[in-house]
Amino acid sequence: MTEKPDPWRVPIAVLQIPDTGLHRDLEAGEATRHAVADIGGLREVLSAHASFDVTPKSGGRYHVTGQVRARIGQTCVVTLEPIESDIDEPIDMIFAPPEQIPELSDLVDDAAENNEEIPDPPEPIENGIIDLGKVATDALYLAVDPYPRKPDAVFEPLVEAADPEDHPFAALKALKAEAKPAGANKPKGK
Repeated sequence: MTEKPDPWRVPIAVLQIPDTGLHRDLEAGEATRHAVADIGGLREVLSAHASFDVTPKSGGRYHVTGQVRARIGQTCVVTLEPIESDIDEPIDMIFAPPEQIPELSDLVDDAAENNEEIPDPPEPIENGIIDLGKVATDALYLAVDPYPRKPDAVFEPLVEAADPEDHPFAALKALKAEAKPAGANKPKGK
């Protein structure tokens, strides 16, 4: 099975990020929104915007903060009617050179063992690139409600009156009645 490509790509070369950092506002075009919906299993993505600040840190790391906002179309799990939902997801991530990831992941594990607040492990900088489109898409997918329902939708199970002839042994009873020969209920010898 081939993996589908990232639907929203906005690569930023880390060598081109100034010491003061950079700001990027992104808006997904129609083709990108269709691809995001297709890969994410959504009925549609009506709009998708992201705003990022990328700040250099020591050791070749970069701090990415921002916000992803989107309006998506899904199907209500109760009524099966189309519904729309808004996503407003904050972003706060650290990107690091790949060779630093094992060391930084150990720091995350140490924090977990010491009951400290557990930071998210850093993401790797791949081939000198931070892909802000992928960051936005991943945040959008994580924020999607997997079981969307309309605010007034209530699941009411179908209730049927119990049929006295519909019980686990009804079929056995029918077979037994068919198997009795005629006159089997008459007393013998009379």
